[in-house]
Parts: sequence; structure tokens; C-alpha cells
Amino acid sequence: MLVDLRIKNYALIEQLELRPSPLLNIITGETGAGKSIMLGAIGLLLGNRADSRMLFDTERKCVIEGQFDIANYQLQDIFDAEDLDYDTHCILRREISPNGKSRAFVNDTPVTLDALRKIGANLMDIHSQHDTLLLGDAVFQLNLLDLYAGLVPQRTQYSNAFRQYRKLEADLQALESQAAQASKELDYNSFLLNELEEARLDTEDQDALEQEVKQLEHAEEIKYKLSQALHGLRDSETCATGSMKEAVVLLGQVASYGENFQELRQRLDSCLIELHDIADEVEIAERRTEGDPARAEELQERLNVLYTLQRKHQARDLSALIAVRDSLRQKVSSVLNLDKEINRLRKDSDAALAAVTKQAAKLSESRRKSFPTFEKQLGLLLADLGMPHARIVVQHSVGAPATSGTDVVSILFTANKGAQPQTLSKAASGGEFSRLMLCIKYMLADKTALPTIVFDEIDTGISGEIAVKVGRMMQQMAQKHQLVAISHLPQMAAAGDVHYFVYKEDRADRTVSRIRELNQDDRIKEIAHMIAGAKPSENAFQSARELLALRGEVASGEVVK
Repeated sequence: MLVDLRIKNYALIEQLELRPSPLLNIITGETGAGKSIMLGAIGLLLGNRADSRMLFDTERKCVIEGQFDIANYQLQDIFDAEDLDYDTHCILRREISPNGKSRAFVNDTPVTLDALRKIGANLMDIHSQHDTLLLGDAVFQLNLLDLYAGLVPQRTQYSNAFRQYRKLEADLQALESQAAQASKELDYNSFLLNELEEARLDTEDQDALEQEVKQLEHAEEIKYKLSQALHGLRDSETCATGSMKEAVVLLGQVASYGENFQELRQRLDSCLIELHDIADEVEIAERRTEGDPARAEELQERLNVLYTLQRKHQARDLSALIAVRDSLRQKVSSVLNLDKEINRLRKDSDAALAAVTKQAAKLSESRRKSFPTFEKQLGLLLADLGMPHARIVVQHSVGAPATSGTDVVSILFTANKGAQPQTLSKAASGGEFSRLMLCIKYMLADKTALPTIVFDEIDTGISGEIAVKVGRMMQQMAQKHQLVAISHLPQMAAAGDVHYFVYKEDRADRTVSRIRELNQDDRIKEIAHMIAGAKPSENAFQSARELLALRGEVASGEVVK
């Protein structure tokens, strides 16, 4: 509900503040006084595009601010989706600078125009020609019917199930596409994998193979040099071990003359032990070293296989080649497992489609049950607004499952007796469209928490008793929803709980637009002027009093026939 509206420096408005009633607010004034300008400012507050040429003073910025009580609107999810702090008291603000830059705020937090539109759409509903165009749209009509029948929760449940089904379908198609592409590569990858598997990469140590091949290829040289080394270490008269033994004996003879000699003898003794061990190992190595051309050839062939595979797969070493093999294993395995996953997804998709079809059938049945009541109630309301022969028919057919269900609806209308109902775009005039939308919003008022509704000359094309009935209908709607109505009819002006008057004030330098709330006497004068013009007669004043008295009877609960 709009609690406070402030407009500064916009068009003819220098500064304006409006604190509307929570019930029915009527705004009147002469043509061009600034009523449409107010709507333009409200449109900016709800996210319409700005134009710096609309500034009252081109040297100062324009500020439009609306304060709303949103405790009953349940908008927490929308605020969360826009990453905004939620509070039951909400302030929307729009600023337009002289250079044309525009900024938007929700509770003093900067937001994008898109975010402002999403939140604003849930706070205010300006009934305009755009609504008339929407009423001819099939999706809009289906939404209206669901609101009327109270089917929004059921439709939401269906829509969630349908989105889940579509996701499964998309996943299935993506997997099938992946499987088709993978199957083309399967034979080649399988060939490469088999080649690597046959190479038994996990059982090999390439460095050890290369070392052994070198030893086999140079066995004769190695054996000869080991023999020579052994000769020098132990088997010759001047061998190293013999010379070291003599040195140990000599150091032992002088060990008693100093601790340093004793230490040197011990160190040399250790070296002699190590030298004997080395000699023994050299002897063993020399005995074991034998040439084996067959073994060398076998190992070289094995290495050639590894080298070839490494070049083929651009692997720098055996570990990189093993990584290539493991990757191929995964690719081949995933292709072989794709069929299982595809079958699982297909079953899930079929089950989801069955659930969607079942929910769609229930939703469709609930909708069809509501059509006769909708047709009858809307027809009665239209008859009460001067269209006694109006007839409404909801045309229904079943299509493929979609986000909103399987139902395709079209609201057909005729205002003439005996005429065949046709689509709204063909059968309804502008005035009939306006009354249709008013009746529909009146019907929805008891079904859902509508935002503040602004009617811009909804009474165009009506007069007399019909205007009284439109005013009465708005009064009844205003018992649950805040309404703001711009009107030129005295019957509508008298119906308001609060009456605002928009007027122009001429200054020395320019004209400004102002608004003021009328008291009872001022209301009588304004309504009398609306009835009879600039110089109303006493009869006009009396008619104004009677219209206001009629409003009081409706407000007190008396039914006016």
C-alpha cells in the first residue's frame, strides 16, 4: 500500500506530496492540470525510462520517492532474489540528474532498473492502455483464470515438475549427443588402449632395462676391467690390500708413542676392512658378468616398443605414457557406461513426463470447473455496467505440455444480443475493454493480495447510472485494496474516500502544477463544477450533495440498487 508519494522537480511539478488513503482515492482536475504528469512520475518510480527534458528546473535533479507498507504482500523471496534487505516498510526512489543520468534505490540501496521494475510491479498496478492490450493475450488470460480459480499453488507445483522434466530431457539429449560423438572415437581409442595394455607398462622399469642393456652390450669390457681392478686390489704382489696391511702393521708399531698414531692406525684398519669388502664384491661382479646376446636383443626390442609408444603419444617418459593409457581407459569405459546412464535418464524422463501429464490433467480439470462460474460472474458484472447482453465464453483446447500446463484458452466476448462471441481483439471496443478489465480486477480482488491499483480514466465512455455503479464497484474493491482513480465524472469523484484536486498555478515566470486534498465543502463545489461547469446552479450543488450522500450509504454498508 502506498503510504507517501513525493515528487520534486518533474515537468510542471516543482514539489508535490501525496499521502493517500488506504481505501479509494479520487483525483480530479481540468485537462492539462497535471494528472497525467503524476502518472508519468509514478511510472519513473516503477522503472520506466527517464528523460532529462522533463525536469522542472534543468539545473536541479528530479527526485521521485514512494513509501510503501508491504507487510501483507509476501515479497521476501523477490527481495532475496535481488540481494536486498527486506522490511515491511519499503522506500522506492528514483533520481534523474540534469545531465540525464538516472539512479534507482530500494531502501537506500542502489539497484538496477530491472530490479526496480520487478519490485515495483508488485507494489503498484497502473491500469492503462497496456492492460487493454494484455487482456487480448492468451497467456495473460490463462493467468487471470488461474488467479480467479485459486489455482496458482497447483500451477506452481505443476510448473516445477515440468521444469524438472525438461531438465531431464535436456540432460538426456546432451548425453545421447555425447554418446554419438564418443562412439565415433570408440574404435580408435580402443585400438590405442589395447596397444598400451599389451605393452604391460606397469611391470616395467625403463631405467633398469636401459641399464641392463648397456651392461650386456659391454659385458666383455666390463669383465676385463673388473678383473684388472681385482688384480690391483688383491691378487698382485703390489696389490692395494697388501700395501695397506703393511701400513697398518707399521702404524701399530708406533701407536704406543701417541694417541694420534693410535687413531690413525684404527682409521686405516677400517679402510682395510672396506677395501676387502670392495674386492670381494668386484670378484663376485666379475664372475657374474657374462655376455648374453639373446638377452640383450630381447631387452632392446622391449625398449624399442616403449620408445615407439612414447613418440606416438608424445609422452616424455614411462609415467607420462601410463597417464595416457589411464586416460584412454576412462574414455573407453565412459563410452561403455553411457548406455547405462542413457537408459537410466530415459526411465527418469519417462517417469517425470508421466507425472507431468498426470498433474496437467488435474490442473486442466480444475480449470474447466472454474470456467462456468467465471463466465457467469463476469457476465453479471458487465450487465450491471450497462452491457445487459454481454456474454463471456472461455474457449478451451488441449495442447502439448508447457510451462503453464496443457491448456490453451481464449476468452471470447460479445456485447450484442444474438451475436456470436469472438476473441477480445475483434469483439471489444476500447470502452468495453476498460470495463472488462475493471470487472476482472474486481473479481480478483477477493482472490489475491493485489498491489495499489491506479486507474487512469477507467470511466471513459460511461456516464449516469453506469458511472455510479463503477464508483460503487471501486468502493467495494477498496475495502481490501488501495485504489487511486483519475476521473472526469462527478459520480466517480463522489465515490472516493478521499478527493484530491489537481490544478495549475500561474506565476510571474512560469506555470506550476499543484494538488490539494478537498474538504467536504470543497468536494461539493468541485463535484458541482464537474456537473454543470464553471457556474453551477443550486441544482448542481444539490446533485453533488446527493452523490456524496450516496457514497456515505455505500460506505456504511447499505446496498444501492
